[in-house]
Amino acid sequence: MSRPAAARPRTVLLCALALVAALLVSLAVGGRPTSPAEVVGALFAPTGTDADVTILGLRLPRTVLGLVVGACLGVAGVLAQGHTRNPVADPGLLGIYQGAALAVVAVTAAGANPPAFVLALCAFGGALVVALLVFGIARVAPGREGTLSFVLAGVAISALASSLVTAISLLDLQALDQLRFWQVGSLASRSGALASVWPLVAAGMILAAVNTRALNALALGDDAASALGQAPWRARTVGIAAIALLGGAAVALAGPIAFAGLIVPHLARRLVGPDYRWQLPAAALLGPAVVLVADTIGRVVARPGEISVTVVLAVVGAPLFVAIARSRRTVAL
Repeated sequence: MSRPAAARPRTVLLCALALVAALLVSLAVGGRPTSPAEVVGALFAPTGTDADVTILGLRLPRTVLGLVVGACLGVAGVLAQGHTRNPVADPGLLGIYQGAALAVVAVTAAGANPPAFVLALCAFGGALVVALLVFGIARVAPGREGTLSFVLAGVAISALASSLVTAISLLDLQALDQLRFWQVGSLASRSGALASVWPLVAAGMILAAVNTRALNALALGDDAASALGQAPWRARTVGIAAIALLGGAAVALAGPIAFAGLIVPHLARRLVGPDYRWQLPAAALLGPAVVLVADTIGRVVARPGEISVTVVLAVVGAPLFVAIARSRRTVAL
């Protein structure tokens, strides 16, 4: 389903407004009720009140984290579905989540007890290594002109990494405890990691933006892309690098939040059409909005505790994804 060119800027603007609304809701709503006046006062004229401490010390950091993580997952999901031509692909297709989990349990089983931000960097390293391994196997596989090799390599390496995670965690109780904590995707459990990971996020976003023209050409097929001057494997190299950087950074910052990378690309495609030059900015805006709304719901429905953002995304997003899949107006990849 195509969109008139004139309507796309307006649609992206609406996505930006939705993100602004999600940011405000994330700052204003939580376990402790706060008024809009208290939010404005905390942001622009803090006086050290309990509301200021709650908003600036707790809600603002996790809102910023949700902004970054959601943008990473949204853009990485668009790239994953575009390069694999698979409508149910997400960054985890490259083994990113399993690679990060393997790094976490391996470091813990080795007897190390690193701080949270160091463990986050280890998770990113594991995700990146596994993604590059998947890409390397797919690159040398027979029939390299297709994308099936990516899917098969991703499934195989993910299964291997998952088996190693299970084996290590069963043999080491400390690793099992750390894995259980890490696997609960949350915007509140990776404080301090953003300062170390943001350059990787910036690099991934730049590569994704550079990759949009090639993605549009690859949508016509490898032969057509070559005729248009785009080398398919060079384009996929750039795309996979962007997915690894963005997906690995998201996992390092918030743990495995899988569903956002699956649903956001479909929403973006539904709103702006198949042109990746518009899909990527739409996904970069919708991803944080979806993650922040899910995080806010999780904080409200289980007061004074909270429900993991991953659980909320699965419960709320699954029916939406089914509705999109059943819709006859869904844009084909």
